[in-house]
Amino acid sequence: MTTEPNSVRRYRRVLLKLSGEALMGDDSYGINQATIERMVAEVKGVVSGGTELAIVIGGGNIFRGVALGAGGMDRATADYMGMLATVMNALALQDALRQAGVQARVQSALKIEQVVEPYIRPKALRYLEEGKVVIFAAGTGNPFFTTDTAAALRGAEMGAEVVLKATKVDGVYSADPVKDPTATRYTTIGFDEAIARNLKVMDATAFALCRDQGLPIVVFSIFKEGALARVIAGADEGTRVHV
Repeated sequence: MTTEPNSVRRYRRVLLKLSGEALMGDDSYGINQATIERMVAEVKGVVSGGTELAIVIGGGNIFRGVALGAGGMDRATADYMGMLATVMNALALQDALRQAGVQARVQSALKIEQVVEPYIRPKALRYLEEGKVVIFAAGTGNPFFTTDTAAALRGAEMGAEVVLKATKVDGVYSADPVKDPTATRYTTIGFDEAIARNLKVMDATAFALCRDQGLPIVVFSIFKEGALARVIAGADEGTRVHV
């Protein structure tokens, strides 16, 4: 399928899950300036085309609460620290979008009103309708839940037509493509088949929420130029997981 991104837009409102690690680029931690500028250019392209875009951002480039929780730190404390890392990433992304001429608003599940506004669903919906990008920070605001779960939750709340999971891999494969050169990419796959094959699309809570809400997931590589626009246009890009 060779749909032109600007001619046929399949999805009108989408939720983009962007990992903190994606912001690192080739660096070992933090935010790579060239990488975030390229991502912003992709976002600007789809928003200018009329797509309503919300983003849930992770914090793994700054702090990984799950890893430290497993290493002996109190898990709830580690998760709250991870949520604060997502706020830092959200502010950086908002500023980069502003410099590119894209209006964006950050809403946090944790109340830090001197820095960002709290998550208020009606305001977020209004921002989307006004053409602003809405960046959701601090996950769900609760420990023991990942930003994947936050993406599924916010996607359902915003009435998104699809959750886009941006990764380093260009889709869901039958096996690890790095370890198995014979691994094949699924163009589409059902939720139940993905579960039966134990394919790690999202964490179990997020995956179950998307399945129960009938909210499809598209897994694609954020590092492929133009991939975001192609996914939104309905092109054969990445893997679509559906009911």
